[in-house]
Amino acid sequence: MPETLAAVDVGTNSLHLVVARTTDGDRFEVLTREKEMVRLGSGSTDMKELAPEAIDRAVEALARFRKIADSHGAPMRAVATSAVREAENRRDLLRRARKEADVEIEVVSGVEEARLIHLGVLQALELYDRRLMLCDIGGGSTELLIGEQGEALASVSFKLGAVRLTNRFFAGASLHPSSVDSCRRHIQGVLASFDRAVAEHGFDVAVGSSGTIEQVFRLARGLAGDEPLRTLNAAVLTRSHVVTVVEELIRARSDGTTADLPDLDPKRADIILAGALVLEGVVDRFGIRELVLSEYALREGVFLDTIARRRGGSLPHLRDVALRSAIDLMQACDEDPQHSQHVARLALELFDATAERHGLGADARSLLEAGALLANVGLVISHGKHHKHSYYLIRNSDRLVGFTDQEIEVVAQIARYHRKSAPKASHPEWAALDVGDQRTVLVGAAVLRVAIGLDRSHRQLVTGLGVAELDDRLQLTVETSDPRADLSLELYAADERSGLLADVLGLPFAVAAGSADAPGGSDRSGR
Repeated sequence: MPETLAAVDVGTNSLHLVVARTTDGDRFEVLTREKEMVRLGSGSTDMKELAPEAIDRAVEALARFRKIADSHGAPMRAVATSAVREAENRRDLLRRARKEADVEIEVVSGVEEARLIHLGVLQALELYDRRLMLCDIGGGSTELLIGEQGEALASVSFKLGAVRLTNRFFAGASLHPSSVDSCRRHIQGVLASFDRAVAEHGFDVAVGSSGTIEQVFRLARGLAGDEPLRTLNAAVLTRSHVVTVVEELIRARSDGTTADLPDLDPKRADIILAGALVLEGVVDRFGIRELVLSEYALREGVFLDTIARRRGGSLPHLRDVALRSAIDLMQACDEDPQHSQHVARLALELFDATAERHGLGADARSLLEAGALLANVGLVISHGKHHKHSYYLIRNSDRLVGFTDQEIEVVAQIARYHRKSAPKASHPEWAALDVGDQRTVLVGAAVLRVAIGLDRSHRQLVTGLGVAELDDRLQLTVETSDPRADLSLELYAADERSGLLADVLGLPFAVAAGSADAPGGSDRSGR
């Protein structure tokens, strides 16, 4: 039974709300997100006290969040982090939130905060079986965690946050000559206590999951003149990017031109230098060459943890994030998901059987699988031009996680070209792809067209296939578990759809029933 819940992250810099509904396989569909920058940690001495006006802003935001959650019929769970857990007057906020906004705030420890962020990240990135180091830079604290297979091997919460360090080192409008060096020394001194954990456990991949890290990434792209990405999930931020951004922020702060930097959120302009210095310190200290970004963090982790608590157990292992999210979207929109899953299996068999011809590898295979599963999601809008509707839904869905922005585009185009015309230079989305991605789309769409033909009746009559390269053609042979089955419709449809595959593979294509060396079939030499 689907459940709709609201999760709130009461952070030092901002309050974040996510309202989501559970779907099959312990996944969730985001219904709405809201963010309010309230600066709970501003104007205080090392966050010992919450300013009255900051409490006012937080309560107003929570009251608005409560109305949004109620409009969805969603129970709410709110957790507070660094600024609230350290403030001596935190009870003032908790009391007013309860009385004026009808929101109970749960204050979590730094280690629990890291655990919840980790849980959210594992829903966004395909990293369950890899040892990861997680870095989340908030307004008041930075959480570091080393984890593997859902378990935290080591975690810590440091009092290194963008707001906190701005208050301490960069409170003035101008940049004091020694401020940056002093801040860097302080950051390194604090981070040093995590050296032993890193040396003991090590890590395979580093992950960044905070607004600060996303902002550094956007600045890096803006400074390079690159177009903004539609999603930052699974994007890669390199160490050289971080160095470039920090240098530019220092220069801009000295010149008073920070607000002029490309793709900088004006609300972060005053605190981004401190946050970027923390990130610089982390990548330098622990030898990180690149970070993979996760758009899921604390609030998504709170949502998942709440679901687990309500069900009286723990979530199952978080594996195959990308594939499960594709299946989730398929099940939500596809009127015949059994057909799409069967087509995906046939498509992968055909992809594997023609691998020596097309030369693509495992990454392309995974994108084909997702495209095959999602090719018909556009039917939820209409049957006419549903391939174009599928492109739109895949490209704009909040459900797809574990893919990069570029991978989502490739998946969407494989689905887009599963029928009707082949890709053309006049199609702007196709023209924007690089040569490698265009090849993946062409091969994926060509394979998918034939696989769809092989289940034209939607009865899953074709249970297997093989491809043999004869002197003058490629011959596809199909198998069935029912010797009485009439495969004529499947053979005809696959044959009719094989033209693009013949072009892509460079040989005429023939389709036949029987063993792999059986002669005959319908020759597509004219394609």
